[in-house]
Amino acid sequence: MFTAILFCGTTVDMAATTNKNTNQTDNEMEKYKEIVRSWYGENKKITDGNYDKTLAVKCVNGTFVGKKADNTIVFRGIPYVGQQPVGSLRWKAPVDIAPNDGVYEAYYNAKVAPQPEVEASSIYYQDEDCLYLNIWKPAMTSVENTMVNTNRQPVIVWIHGGAYAYGGTVDPLYDFHNFVEENPDVIVVSVAYRLGVLGFFHLSHLPDGKDYPDAQNLGLLDQLQALKWVHENIAGFGGDPNNVTLMGESAGGGSVTSLSLIKGAHQYFKKVIALSGNPGLSTSTEAAIACTNELIEALGCKTVADLQKVDAQKLVGVASELLPLRLAPERDGNLLPRNPWEAVASGAVKDITFLHGVNKDEMNFFLVGMGGPEPFNAWAADRQATKLSLMTDEEKALTESFCKDVKGEIYDPYCKWFSQLMFNAPCLRLAENQAKAGGKSFTYYFTVESALPMLKSAHGMALAPLFKHPELDGDTGRAFDETFSKTMRKMFVQFAKTGNPSISADKSPDGKAKEWPLYDQKDKQVMVFDEFNIHPEKESQRKIVDWEKSYFLTKYYGF
Repeated sequence: MFTAILFCGTTVDMAATTNKNTNQTDNEMEKYKEIVRSWYGENKKITDGNYDKTLAVKCVNGTFVGKKADNTIVFRGIPYVGQQPVGSLRWKAPVDIAPNDGVYEAYYNAKVAPQPEVEASSIYYQDEDCLYLNIWKPAMTSVENTMVNTNRQPVIVWIHGGAYAYGGTVDPLYDFHNFVEENPDVIVVSVAYRLGVLGFFHLSHLPDGKDYPDAQNLGLLDQLQALKWVHENIAGFGGDPNNVTLMGESAGGGSVTSLSLIKGAHQYFKKVIALSGNPGLSTSTEAAIACTNELIEALGCKTVADLQKVDAQKLVGVASELLPLRLAPERDGNLLPRNPWEAVASGAVKDITFLHGVNKDEMNFFLVGMGGPEPFNAWAADRQATKLSLMTDEEKALTESFCKDVKGEIYDPYCKWFSQLMFNAPCLRLAENQAKAGGKSFTYYFTVESALPMLKSAHGMALAPLFKHPELDGDTGRAFDETFSKTMRKMFVQFAKTGNPSISADKSPDGKAKEWPLYDQKDKQVMVFDEFNIHPEKESQRKIVDWEKSYFLTKYYGF
């Protein structure tokens, strides 16, 4: 599962999970390496005027020249900041771009943000010089003519997942060539951002920390800076800066929903697609400070100045061992509200339209990724005990009752409970509070299962079919029905275009209209993505959340 590794930052034992022999696994990894490394290189400045003008777009910070493949033009490695966050700019807010008349290649993907080296990320070139974005646009018209084209296309901005600590835009799963080839009426942008201890690390309580007031949410500020760049420059690529949809999965879903809560951010987007992610995938100031204190003690540091001397790779390596699934955006009361649920209920995002949902067996990905029942149950028992220590006696009793009600394997109670805590209950609370405030929310439930042992309909299962990567379906041990996959893509694209994912019979790949109802507090309807029967249902029919025994978990958050 080379791609799935990066959804949540857990290492998967390929041979044990897929029952493939070692030679087959090694061959697949070699193919993966070949793809990834073919996208790396140095984008150079073009000084001799020798470049294809039809593949060049003038932006505020330079003219960028892309490459054409089939009917799509891709621009890789465009910087969206004026200075990269290296040296003295480590743990500093992103620097805005400055006007630049130079011409630059946009042929190669930039290096990814520093991160622990698991099976897939170990082949990524990593560097703190990492704040770049990629763009895929249809090549139906010459790029140089799009500046005068009034028919601007809707834009999807993709924020990758990876537990806020792993992943990057270079992952083959996040290559949108196939997606744009099939849907030439949209433009897709993928954004890199600072991860883990370099992107979400509280520093202001340290003796010299007052000079680093944004360190706890730098990853979000990076994303916001990228959105500003898109707003100012995407028209040159034929995109409509006033029709931008944010889209993310896992930590990316947490990011895009959190971005909707940032004051002033709505000028850059009006729609959000959050797959298996929500603003509950965040941490408190107290928990963030505790993480910092644990790490600096382990490193023998006392100040930010001490930390500045530590190599980036050592920082992320030690953090991954000491603080797994604990570094996340901070509800600091400054950039993000202390209580995002109250903010949503009060109408903070009612002008944003959401499309969001969960998979049937979210936590089974972590079960497999952590190496199976024994290590997963050890992690889950420790993490659950931490959450229980914060609860009332009544809530502890509800948790115990919920887990006792779950039948199945030894790991199923933990899988179901953590799915409720991190994904299901927050998803429904976002929908509930958005409806309460008078906002719009289209909610889904994805049920298609893997053929691999224990994985089921796990976290990240929808991405390969959604992004049209049938060559990566093997990561799930099976192929997805193409009509189902294409229908799902059409509905998501329709949402990006119009704000409503419903499609008529003439646009539906199976010839049947798909009417996706808004979520409301009375009927609580969701769109169920069964592989051979996409249809709306009342939430009560699927029991996505246990309203009595787990809905309250949203106040304890995922991190």
